[in-house]
Amino acid sequence: MVDSNIKYQPLDGSGDHKNKNNFTSTTLDMGSLNPANLNPADHSLDRRTSSTRISLDNNQVLLKFLSALFYSLVSFWIMVINKIVLTNYKFPSPNFLGLGQMMATIVVLFLGKGFDVITFPPMTRDLPRKIFPLPIFYFGNMVFGLTGTQKLSLPMFTVLRRFGILMTLILEYLVLSVTQSKTIVLSVLGMIAGAIVAAIDDLAFDVSGYFYVNANNLCSAANGVYLKKKLEGRKLGQYGLLYYNSLFMLFPLLLICYYSGDIDKVSGFTAWSDPWFLFSFLSSCLMGFLLMFSTLLCTKYNSALTTTVIGCLKNILVTYVGMYVGGDYVFSLTNFIGVNLSMVASLVYSYVTFVKSSNKSVTKS
Repeated sequence: MVDSNIKYQPLDGSGDHKNKNNFTSTTLDMGSLNPANLNPADHSLDRRTSSTRISLDNNQVLLKFLSALFYSLVSFWIMVINKIVLTNYKFPSPNFLGLGQMMATIVVLFLGKGFDVITFPPMTRDLPRKIFPLPIFYFGNMVFGLTGTQKLSLPMFTVLRRFGILMTLILEYLVLSVTQSKTIVLSVLGMIAGAIVAAIDDLAFDVSGYFYVNANNLCSAANGVYLKKKLEGRKLGQYGLLYYNSLFMLFPLLLICYYSGDIDKVSGFTAWSDPWFLFSFLSSCLMGFLLMFSTLLCTKYNSALTTTVIGCLKNILVTYVGMYVGGDYVFSLTNFIGVNLSMVASLVYSYVTFVKSSNKSVTKS
């Protein structure tokens, strides 16, 4: 029964209800309305929130891609320049070249902080505890990498570096508790298989070169994993990590150069008067800083494993350019097949890491 003292507003805005049928019809129409349409402001807010989430996801994917591309380009050029300095010009000391790269990093960051372009924490008593063991891994990565570059052809150097991917995969699990997908694991195993095939028929086999590259792999893997861990801690910041890594290892490397006789060899090196060599040497020093910076950015926005294997584009270029630069690559069919197998696996990894992750972020939004 309807109370006649209550007035009902009809949908057509006419004021009074004429009969019960009109009231019943109105009640049914109101019940059939979508509640979301009753508050358009909330619906608009949901659309804006969804749009913002999609924009943030797209920006994150862009940062991942650009940092990886920057790292690929820098690591490609520094390998080529180092090969020119150490092999073409026969520079006698990879350690001294590493010393120049450390000095360039310290000077650039010190000037940047002095002109208020960047900031990083000052030296404190507990700073070594905050940053170690990262400087040791950085030191080993640089020294063993330069020596390996001198000992091996670029194609074999880049292929053997694939073993560092497996080491990174294992260390990510042990240190960071990161578990990769089956597709990622299979692509990594494909890279390793290609490296083994290439190494079986490496006609320019060098035992010491293989040792230095694998020592470089271990230090590089540990450096990437602990760099990710230190970045997540946010105690020193990215520039602090770069600066103190180089500062703490500068004196030990200087002692190594002195007691190994490298300083005497370098002082008697005849190509210092060659402007092209001087340009190559200084370029290598500056690229050493850029390599550290690009490695840090790529690890920050991606992962330690991605930084290790991001060389898809770089390694393809280095491998094939290296067959002509340096003049120390010896062609064989088996070796060539192994190199290409490893390259294909790198492409699969890059596709899974960037293309699929980009699609997932858009779909999830």
